[in-house]
Amino acid sequence: MINVKNIYKNFDKVQVLKGVSCEIKQGEKVVIIGPSGSGKSTLLRCMNLLETPTYGEIWLEDKLLTPIDPYLHFDIIRLSKTYKTMFAKLKADGGELTDEEIDAAVIKEIKAKDLLSEKAGREGKEYKQAIKALFQECYININLARQKVGMVFQHFNLFNNLTILKNLTLAPVMLKLKTPEEAEKKAMELLERIGLADKANAYPATLSGGQKQRIAIVRALAMEPEVMLFDEPTSALDPEMVGEVLELMKEVAHEGMTMVIVTHEMGFAKEVADRIIFIDEGIIKEENPPKEFFENPKNERLQEFLSKVLA
Repeated sequence: MINVKNIYKNFDKVQVLKGVSCEIKQGEKVVIIGPSGSGKSTLLRCMNLLETPTYGEIWLEDKLLTPIDPYLHFDIIRLSKTYKTMFAKLKADGGELTDEEIDAAVIKEIKAKDLLSEKAGREGKEYKQAIKALFQECYININLARQKVGMVFQHFNLFNNLTILKNLTLAPVMLKLKTPEEAEKKAMELLERIGLADKANAYPATLSGGQKQRIAIVRALAMEPEVMLFDEPTSALDPEMVGEVLELMKEVAHEGMTMVIVTHEMGFAKEVADRIIFIDEGIIKEENPPKEFFENPKNERLQEFLSKVLA
């Protein structure tokens, strides 16, 4: 579903991610843990381009979210209309050609369009826009990607000036995924599911933190996503409210949703995760299924981290 390849992310001179790679398979529940400032949330936000990687690739269902580089991505560019048109022309002109010869001809074509001039450059905005125009069907549109990838934030991010019902129906209706009637019916079903149907016409300010986070989760579910990303969904909650949010997340997990969760809840990770990733200093230091991860950690920094959080 999601493939992260060699991601670097810098904020000014601070390097937060340092060559992170991971795959999230369909139906997997992957938990990301690590100390504060390790890059966990930044990695999660890169997965749907809420943060744009400084370098590296994000793939969603075999299409690129990040810019295509024709020097690196011939495996996907060969599927494009532009490439097939060039292939047909070259074959008519020159007979049988190897992939390498056609690749070289594509690069020549790009150079002929003056896209590799000093003015544009491979890192330049003009170059990236021109490449995107040439190979547009190799990309997935960011707005389409975000329809497929739901996001739940640490601080809920509900629209405080809208009722709970409007919070749930706004996106499906605006994006014309559902009629207002269909969206409202789905929203009420989701509110019934979490026992908050009586709050449909209330405003977020009147709800507890646990209620707000459960609303945030079902708001993401209202878009019927294929993947759900959770960015420390319980860290802003009072301890007594954590359980109700984790219970809803477990339900979603058991229904087969692909999930990536940044959390400090180790019990939840043990119970729900198929795989746990430990990040420290912007690097994945270890990843394993829960049993191996908790009972036989190999990385010294992970051993130290677990000794503190499990004490």
